[in-house]
Amino acid sequence: MNFYFLFYLLAAGVFGIVMLCVDKYKATHSKWRVKESTLHLFELFGGVFLMLPAMYVVRHKNRKSSFYLITYSILVAWIVGLYFVLR
Repeated sequence: MNFYFLFYLLAAGVFGIVMLCVDKYKATHSKWRVKESTLHLFELFGGVFLMLPAMYVVRHKNRKSSFYLITYSILVAWIVGLYFVLR
């Protein structure tokens, strides 16, 4: 796998984790929240590999079934896509 692609996935994951933590902070302080579609966009761009474990570490969005379903769907799509690209 290309080094630049791995760096891209790492960067997308880090930005996604930052957005997840910002949303958690705003949720606990009753402030304006980050849209779920924005979080899913970061997942779709490749951040899902780091954001999924971060959801459980930060304890944010891991009980909301609709968010959970979309996140795991994006994960499966990434895995299937990588399988077909790398085989």
